[in-house]
Amino acid sequence: MRWPGQLALLFAPNLSMLWADLPLADRFERAARAGFGAVELWWPGTEAAESLPGLTSRWNLRLALLNFDTGDMAAGDRGLAADLRRQEQLRANVPAALRIARSCGCERLNLPVGLRQRRYSRTAQLACARDNVAWAGDQAAQAGCEVMIEALNPMDNGPYLLTTTAAAATFVREVARPNVRLQYDAYHMQRTEGNITATLDEYWHLISHVQIADVPGRHEPGTGEINYQFVLDHLDRKGYQGAVGLEYLPSAGRAEDSFGWLDDYRKRPAATHEFISQQRHKPESRRQ
Repeated sequence: MRWPGQLALLFAPNLSMLWADLPLADRFERAARAGFGAVELWWPGTEAAESLPGLTSRWNLRLALLNFDTGDMAAGDRGLAADLRRQEQLRANVPAALRIARSCGCERLNLPVGLRQRRYSRTAQLACARDNVAWAGDQAAQAGCEVMIEALNPMDNGPYLLTTTAAAATFVREVARPNVRLQYDAYHMQRTEGNITATLDEYWHLISHVQIADVPGRHEPGTGEINYQFVLDHLDRKGYQGAVGLEYLPSAGRAEDSFGWLDDYRKRPAATHEFISQQRHKPESRRQ
C-alpha cells in the first residue's frame, strides 16, 4: 500500500541537502511551508536526532527515510558497516536510530556499507558488512522497520564497496533478511550504469526507496540529461509505494526556487494521470 491517502507519487526533500545552511528545526519548517508532506534525512548526530520526533509532529511531516550513522562524511567516511574497527560504533547507533525512527513513524533506514580499505581484503570487508547488516536487519525487524542498502558512484564517493545495482542486490541476497532491501538512487546509478527504468524493472522486487537528482551536477530534475518525467511516470505506473527522495543541490538560489520542475510535473494534463492510474490497476498478466 501507499501512504494513507496517497493517490500519486509522494516527494520528500532531503533535509541534509536542501536548506542545509539552516538549523535543523528551520529546515523542517521550510519543507512544511513549501507544501511537502514528508522529508528524509542523513544521520544528523545524536543530539539533533533526538529532536526529530518533536519536529515531525510539530510540522506534520512524515520521516520517510533516516540514515544510520555514516561516520564523518566531511572527512571522507561513507558508512561504518565494512570497517572492522568500528563495529562497536555502528552497533551502538542502530538501536538509538531505530528508537528515534519509530517515534517518528519512519519505517526505512539507510545503512551505507562504506569504503574499500586496503588494510583488509575485500572478502573480509564484505563479510564484516554482511554480518553487521544482518544484525541491524534483525534489530530493525523487531521495530517493524526495513534496512536500505544503496549503491553509490565512485566518482563522488571514492572506492565505495557497492557501486552498481547488481552488486548491491547481490549483497542484499547474501544478507538474506526479508527486511533488508535496496535503495535506488537514480543520480548515482546514472553516473555508474545508466539504464534507469530497465534497472528499476529488473530489481523492482528488492527496491523499497528511490532518490533522485539530475546529472551532471546533482541538481534538481530538469537541469541535466535524465528525462525525469519519463522516470517518474514509470515509477507511478508501477505503483511505487514509497517516497521519492529529493537528494539534490539546488542549481541556484534558494531551495524553494528549485521546485519548478515539481510544479510542472504535478500540473500534467489529467489524461496523463488517468492513463497511469489505468495502467497501474491492470493485472500483471495483461501488461506487455
